[in-house]
Amino acid sequence: MSLLILDLAGTFVFALNGPLTALRANASTLSGSSFWVSSLPSAVHHALVGYVRTMASPAEETSVERTMLLSRLTGQRGHILEQLEGLSDEQLHRPVLPSGWSCLGLVRHLTLSDERYWFEVVVAGGPLDFWPEGENADWLVERNEPAREVIEAYRTATARADAIIAARRLDDPPAKPETWWSETGLSFPDMRTIVLHVLVETSVHAGHLDAVRELLDGRQHLVI
Repeated sequence: MSLLILDLAGTFVFALNGPLTALRANASTLSGSSFWVSSLPSAVHHALVGYVRTMASPAEETSVERTMLLSRLTGQRGHILEQLEGLSDEQLHRPVLPSGWSCLGLVRHLTLSDERYWFEVVVAGGPLDFWPEGENADWLVERNEPAREVIEAYRTATARADAIIAARRLDDPPAKPETWWSETGLSFPDMRTIVLHVLVETSVHAGHLDAVRELLDGRQHLVI
């Protein structure tokens, strides 16, 4: 069988003639590369990609998938922070919707329930010693709490999360999986699914924040 190895940009890497076992001797050449293989059955293709991917270190993993996921996550985090700009301390603390959460409450929820729980605890295996007591306490911000401290805690949590992500591959399993995932029909077998989950959560809450911001002062993030 003749194989044509290309990277995702379509650049020729090398052609290999002969049995698939010959590729194992040359796999170090591909370590860390994002590539596709032509003229292969799907099952063999995925097995081959998986084999070479396991040889790449976190720093070498530069796949289009990883770049896309992290850039979108960074963009949605920025959306959250952008929608807080220009609001007064009173507006940031004010509940707007009937459910009773404030802009700062939403930021605290993202900080604790998304960035810190999923990355510091689930991915990295750290303790859940930061969780506040009480029902829905991750949404609560007292009126006398400075807004800047709540927002800075979110920035700090995202920076920690980025460092955790940078030290791992998307294929790496979580260090501390939870039993309740399977009980609720959820599955997070690797960091990839966790990053995607936090991306979706952040995007959804960014939309919530868009609606609240418009109700507070009429500012619209984007109108299509």
